[in-house]
Amino acid sequence: MWRIVQLGAAVLIAFAVGITVLNMLPDRRELRASVAPVMATSSPDFIRTITGLFGSRLEQGNRIDILQNGDEIFPAMLDAIAGAQDSINFETYIYWSGQIAEEFADALIARAQDGVEVRVLMDWVGSTRMDPELVQRMETAGVHVVRFRPLRWYTLDRINNRTHRKLLVVDGRIAFTGGVGIGDEWMGDARHPDEWRETHYRVTGPVVAAVQGGFVSNWVEDTGELLQGDLFFPQLEETGDIAAQFVASFTGSRNDMHMKLMAVIASAENHIRITTPYFVPDDVAIAQLVQARARGVTVDIIVPGEHMSKDAVRRASRYFWGDLLKAGVNIYEFQPTFLHAKLLIVDDAFVSIGSTNFDERSFRLNDEANLNIFDTPFAEAKTDIFAQDLARSRQITLAEWQNRPLLQRSSDWAWSWFRAQF
Repeated sequence: MWRIVQLGAAVLIAFAVGITVLNMLPDRRELRASVAPVMATSSPDFIRTITGLFGSRLEQGNRIDILQNGDEIFPAMLDAIAGAQDSINFETYIYWSGQIAEEFADALIARAQDGVEVRVLMDWVGSTRMDPELVQRMETAGVHVVRFRPLRWYTLDRINNRTHRKLLVVDGRIAFTGGVGIGDEWMGDARHPDEWRETHYRVTGPVVAAVQGGFVSNWVEDTGELLQGDLFFPQLEETGDIAAQFVASFTGSRNDMHMKLMAVIASAENHIRITTPYFVPDDVAIAQLVQARARGVTVDIIVPGEHMSKDAVRRASRYFWGDLLKAGVNIYEFQPTFLHAKLLIVDDAFVSIGSTNFDERSFRLNDEANLNIFDTPFAEAKTDIFAQDLARSRQITLAEWQNRPLLQRSSDWAWSWFRAQF
C-alpha cells in the first residue's frame, strides 16, 4: 500500500513539474534574426507592407484623444460608460479592489440596471486582488462577469498565457485602449510615487469595429457567445483625420506583435522612441535596435527607475543593456513615479499604442492589442509628450552600467534567466 501511495505521489509530482515546464516555455518565435532594412518609413510601400503583413485593414477617418494619467483617463472612461445606450464590452488585465474599482463597478451596475448589455472580461491572474463581493454585486445587478482562462483542468496547458489587453467599447462607437488598469495606483496625475504615470486613448471612427472584434475574439473563448449584429457593430462614420490599424496577438498563433515591431524598427530612418514599463527584449529585438544604431538611427528608451512595480523585472532588464549601450542606444530611467505607459514612435511617421510591453511576455505569451497610427500630427503630439517624460528621466551611461556592484550584477544575471516570464 505504501508503495502505491509513493507511486501516486511521484506521478502527481511529475505531472505538476511537467505542467510547470510546459507553461514556462514561451510560444515559438518565427523570427530567428533581425529583420533586414528593406524599406523605409518614408517609402510609399511602408504603409502597404505593414498593413498587409498583419491581416487587418487600415481604417481612415478616426479621432484619437490622448489621455494622460488617472485624472484624465478615468473620468473619460466613466463618462462613456454613463452614456451607454445599448452595450458595454470591457476587457482588462488588472481589476483590483479600492476606490476606482468601486466607481467602475457602480457605473457598470447602473447601466446594467437600465437595460444596457454589460460584459466584463477580466484576466484570472490580473484580477486575483479583486474583492469577490464586488463581483457578486455586479453579477446580481445583471453585469456578465467572466474570468479569462481561470484555473481549470482544461486550461492547465495555458495557465501562463494571459490576456493583457485593455479594451473598453461602448455602443460599438467609442473605444478606449492603452495601458491603464483598474486600481488606485493609477489615480492622480503622476505627481509622486503613489500615482503611476500612464497614457490611455479615447477612439472614435471606423477602427472601433476592429477594437470590438478584439474583445469578441477573447470573449467567445471563455463563453462560447459570438457577439454579432448592429448592437455591437453599428455603421461607423468618420470622426477625424487619423489613419489607424488595429493589431491583436493571440497566444499559440503567429507572433504578430513581435514581427510588427521588428519590421517597423527595421524601417526606421532617423529616430526610434520607446516608452515601456517592462523592457526585457529578446535577442532578436536587441539585434534589431543595434542594427538601427548601425544605420545612424537615434534610439531613445524610457523605462522605470527605482519606482518599479516588479523589482525582479528591473534587474532582468538591466542585464541586457550592455550591447545596447555600447551601440549608442540611449536608456533613461523615469524618476518621479512608476512609469506604466507603452509607446513606440518611429520617424514621426508611425506610432504604436496599446497594451504591449517591449518584453518577451508581450511578444510570446500574452494576448495583446495595439493600434498602429500613421499620422504625422499625432506622432508629433506623442513626441512632445515623450520629451516631457524624458525631461523627468535620468540617462544611464555605459560606464555606470559596467561599474555596477558585484552583488547587483550577480542579481541581474540570475533574474535574466527568467526573461521570458517578465
